[in-house]
Amino acid sequence: MRNPILIELTRGRLVESVHRGAVAIVQAGGEVVASAGNVAAPVFPRSAIKGLQALSFVQSGAVERWGFGEAEIAIACGSHSGTARHAGLVEAMLGRVGLTAAALGCGVHEPMDAATARKMIRAGAEPTALNHNCSGKHAAMLATAVHLGEPADGYWRPEHPVQVRIRAVLEAMTGAALTADVRGIDGCSVPNWAMPPAGLARAFARLAMGEGLEATQAAACRRIAKACWAHPELVAGPGRLDTRVMGSLGGRVLMKSGAEGVYCGALPERGLGFALKIDDGAKRAAEAVVTELIARVYPEARTLGPEARITNWRGLAVGEVRASAALATTLELL
Repeated sequence: MRNPILIELTRGRLVESVHRGAVAIVQAGGEVVASAGNVAAPVFPRSAIKGLQALSFVQSGAVERWGFGEAEIAIACGSHSGTARHAGLVEAMLGRVGLTAAALGCGVHEPMDAATARKMIRAGAEPTALNHNCSGKHAAMLATAVHLGEPADGYWRPEHPVQVRIRAVLEAMTGAALTADVRGIDGCSVPNWAMPPAGLARAFARLAMGEGLEATQAAACRRIAKACWAHPELVAGPGRLDTRVMGSLGGRVLMKSGAEGVYCGALPERGLGFALKIDDGAKRAAEAVVTELIARVYPEARTLGPEARITNWRGLAVGEVRASAALATTLELL
């Protein structure tokens, strides 16, 4: 089954480029309300599932043990921009646990925030693992391991108890069987499991509402959602879509981006979760689809998303980014 075109880019009167993909909108009980494409085929969700990965961190008691609050939970769920505030918060988390940045297994990259990266270059400062967008998630994993008396070394490996617990959470929340044949290695070196968009959408509906979960897990889900809504700037960063939307529509939209054209989220007031994957991995298409989806329920979200008009270097309007007929028809079911 070839996935349908979801996003078109025009130039003049013609369609210049297209992006195919799959999108699923699902209730917490698993009923698919609307879909386009093959939503049963596994996809790697990448960083879009950080909120789900943080569940064992919150449920374990590590948050209370180390005196963490909503900010630490939010950055554990985030792909942060590597600003001084982001890096400082992660460093403080590690310090409470008795560790340093040397314990992080995520690797090193320049800050995603361009202003921070330029400032570091001018100062001759080298980025560290603290600037890595996944360092908050890794700090939470380390905090959980130390809290439970497990080794900090190798916490990122599939066989480590931290990752075994996360795998069990993902299976329970999505309903997917996560066997070795669907296991990949994420950009930050932890396991990333391929799961169907329909299962991911269901998991996010449950995450946002706690529906169908036992009491302690439902409470952990509520804490995670509230933390992301309270600190959307820690889930992403200045100017980024997740931060803009949750900063304006907090409590109504939970959302998280992932690499290679993935988005997962929920609309709690409608009792729905959603997940999408763009076949060619294009961020511009993923952001356009998720903006269209949210704007169907909350029209004000359209002003928070990427600019639909395409302009050239002189500022002339030359085309637009628009939903395909297939996507528009799917979203009419919301």
